[in-house]
Amino acid sequence: MNVQAVGKPEGFEIKPRNLNFDIERVAATDWHGGSPVRTALFNALSLMFPVGEQFFIDSVKKFRGGITDPVLSSEIRGFTAQEAVHSREHRRYNEIVCAAAGLNVEDVEKPIRGRILWAEKHRKPLEHLAMTVAYEHLTAILSDAMFRNESTLQGAHPKMKELWLWHGLEETEHKAVAFDVYVASGGTVGLRRRALIIVTVNITRDLIRNMRRLLKNRKISTFLIWREAFGFIFGKHGALKGIWQPYRDFYRRSFHPWDHPSELAIRYRGGDEGEPWFI
Repeated sequence: MNVQAVGKPEGFEIKPRNLNFDIERVAATDWHGGSPVRTALFNALSLMFPVGEQFFIDSVKKFRGGITDPVLSSEIRGFTAQEAVHSREHRRYNEIVCAAAGLNVEDVEKPIRGRILWAEKHRKPLEHLAMTVAYEHLTAILSDAMFRNESTLQGAHPKMKELWLWHGLEETEHKAVAFDVYVASGGTVGLRRRALIIVTVNITRDLIRNMRRLLKNRKISTFLIWREAFGFIFGKHGALKGIWQPYRDFYRRSFHPWDHPSELAIRYRGGDEGEPWFI
């Protein structure tokens, strides 16, 4: 399988940013416009990240010894560094959120850890990598939607908005790394396609479960929770507006992550006056 990156910006590089976000007080509040539902939606996503990102790092590392392309080898190092910082910052974020909700982080992560342990026993490393490729595609297109659809973070506290924009930018920067390692390691189109189906089910199930746990004691009716959540996600100006086509593109035989240039996200590398952003 020979898939080419056709939309990768010229001179592009993956830039790890070892940042620490001052969110101790903010993360425990309804930081997204005062809405417990929108806040829980983002917090529920965050609760998946630390364990998942360590799995992504481990999956890619298993194949780096067979990579001879110096550019891809450098990008693997950048990918690993970015994901490690993501895991650290979201771990701290999640501890604050869980403490406020009366939850234990390890208990919330247990279903995902269980799936990973099962996969390590019953699935081959290339299958782990295929799952990583699928997860990276979803995080990349979700990040791109966040940049394109201003309503996604409208009303969010500036500190939390900055954290999510930083994460989205770096997911965009390294979105093709696992894919390129997968192709170079002999990954097939069929396995890649099956992985996205499984990952779509998993991430939907994990999101719903995490939201339910976070909102369990908030005395909000189930109907109102899911009415607001569905409106926010799928409404006229919803968070996922425009995501269907890039999602479907993953199933094309000739697909490459840089088929979607993500120009809006890349603009966040510079400020209004061209000053560097997130140095």
